[in-house]
Amino acid sequence: MDFSDMSEIKRIGFVGFKTMSELFADSSVIPKIKGIYVVLCVDGKKPEFLKVGTGGHYRGKNPNISILGLENEWVEGAYAVYIGKAGGGTSDSTLNSRLNQYFSFGQGKNVPHWGGRLIWQLKNSRDLFVCWKPLPYDEPREIERDLIRDFKVQYNEKRPFANLRD
Repeated sequence: MDFSDMSEIKRIGFVGFKTMSELFADSSVIPKIKGIYVVLCVDGKKPEFLKVGTGGHYRGKNPNISILGLENEWVEGAYAVYIGKAGGGTSDSTLNSRLNQYFSFGQGKNVPHWGGRLIWQLKNSRDLFVCWKPLPYDEPREIERDLIRDFKVQYNEKRPFANLRD
């Protein structure tokens, strides 16, 4: 998959393509089924990084990293800035419940969504797009892992910006 090509992302079955702001206001369009999701920065510009983002301090941990750390994680030219999963394995979460948890974390709430936390140190985080792919028959963690592996092949072993592990 080409992570810098919207038509390719759509071609492999991702839908939604709503901004964070739109989904903060109404997340009912997100399906209540397991799957994977991708956060996209499609304007082609390097974002402005915030020293202190809007992410929650889950279990008292500070979700922020240094500006230098953010700059080191940024992947020039990639639209995909975070790849996440919902459900599968022993989890009964759905795309809807997991993304709402993610949005709550991004609005400063003390909820468990540590993965993808660097997104909330982007000044334009509310303008980022979210798309998702329901996976009623596949294991979301396997597909997430495959996508991250494909990303690393395309971008010289770098993960998507906010994916801090494979």
